Amino acid sequence: MFYKTKIMDKVRVPPKKLGGKIKQSLLEICKEDYEGKLNPEYGLIVAVTGIDDVGEGYVIPGDGSAFYEAEIEMITYKPLLQEIVRGQITEATEFGAFLRVGPIEGLIHVSQLMDDFINYDAKLPGFIGKKTEKRIVAEDTVLARVVTISLKGDVPSSKIGLTMRQPFLGKEDWAGIDSKASDKANKQAQKEAKKADNAGQAKPTAKGGKK
Repeated sequence: MFYKTKIMDKVRVPPKKLGGKIKQSLLEICKEDYEGKLNPEYGLIVAVTGIDDVGEGYVIPGDGSAFYEAEIEMITYKPLLQEIVRGQITEATEFGAFLRVGPIEGLIHVSQLMDDFINYDAKLPGFIGKKTEKRIVAEDTVLARVVTISLKGDVPSSKIGLTMRQPFLGKEDWAGIDSKASDKANKQAQKEAKKADNAGQAKPTAKGGKK
């Protein structure tokens, strides 16, 4: 989920940045320092969008830079457990599919792709359901649910686990496939029940003998 976040922090402004407007200088510095970084509390910092309140600048002896307390506006992304997300499949491998979730990539393990036995086709590359013939390949857009989150110092070290084994998840056309399969199963069940009833009605009644 994306958030609009504000934090207060101390920003170091080197001498070459002191000549212009201080808010513009702070914005440029914060973009370089924050964007693309991952914070366990806020998540991934996608963009620094503005500088609000700026305190009085001060210097530290021996350092030619100035320091300012500033309120920094930023857009952050932090996934939530059980959150439903929409993203694009970026890669399909034998052990699962990678899904672009906002600015982070998550993994849908092969066991969590669909409620069906599946085959991995290296020529696609992608996955095909044996019974349903559902397909998953790169660039497919899907819905998935977040089941595990591990956010560490940077994006490459962080991991998100996802599942699509739930009704209405996966590709948009899967709902129609599931509906047809359910109708077929219901009709088959009704047919078998009717057949069983007819067999019971046709069974001859035993006659009692004389004593």
